[in-house]
Amino acid sequence: MKRRNFMQKTALGTSAFTIMSPLAFANSNKETMPRYNFNLKYAPHLGMFNNHAGDDPIDQIQFMADQGFTAFEDNNMMKRDVAMQEKIGAALAKRGMTMGVFVIDKGGNMANSLAAGKEDFINIFLDGCRKAVETAKRVNAKWMTVVPGGYERSLPIGIQNANVIEALRRGAEILEPHGLTMVLEPLSDSPDLYLQTSEQTYLICKGVNSPSCKILYDIYHMQKNEGNLIHHMDLTWEEIAYIQIGDNPGRKEPTTGEINYKNVFKWIHQKGFKGVLGMEHGNSISGKEGETALINAYKEVDNFI
Repeated sequence: MKRRNFMQKTALGTSAFTIMSPLAFANSNKETMPRYNFNLKYAPHLGMFNNHAGDDPIDQIQFMADQGFTAFEDNNMMKRDVAMQEKIGAALAKRGMTMGVFVIDKGGNMANSLAAGKEDFINIFLDGCRKAVETAKRVNAKWMTVVPGGYERSLPIGIQNANVIEALRRGAEILEPHGLTMVLEPLSDSPDLYLQTSEQTYLICKGVNSPSCKILYDIYHMQKNEGNLIHHMDLTWEEIAYIQIGDNPGRKEPTTGEINYKNVFKWIHQKGFKGVLGMEHGNSISGKEGETALINAYKEVDNFI
């Protein structure tokens, strides 16, 4: 080979290596696992797989889809700027993923309690509903979480119930024309929170009497507050529109606590549930190892057929 031809080929080879090596490095830095076909629509959230996918929300959604997850939820969606909401909506649509819940911004779980019946509190909630409609359009969402707030201890419980029902009816009037559903979440975080059990939430939904007001059954919270999970879900099933996951104690992925999630998921699947099950919990182990363990835990408990 002539020296001139050799030098030209060497230069081209070096140039190609220089151009391609960062891309090759980036690809090698993202571990891939075989896509799994889950039986239910489990929905991870941002930050759950950032050790594998990086900090970019869109890359994280892509990673979730590559693992076989067919849904996604983001409590903080209303706090994100419009451009990011639109990017997330586009990424979910491209991968055929269902958008799960985001939280209607009314000032926090304990704030502006609807049980108090105060018009200024109700107006804050209704303003959140109106803004939620616009957010939902950008990300193609159907469900929005609502926590009515704390007890109003100065009022009898019947009056509080009536106040909550009336406020939620007004919220439903905003959401219903758009085919959107607020899902009420009973919580275990504080004894001062108004919604505590599924039967109480069922009563409120019956009182509101709207397809835009249903139950979010968070299995972690309800294991703490009422237990007997399948029995209570069965009693309130016709009003349950959304489910969230977390093992107890610890609020980590299934298999880390006392809940027999394989049996619970089997029952939910047998009920014909087509909705989303939000993975509203932390990772029991940090780093990539913990993220892989979390995915494997879901494969284990999803293996009920």
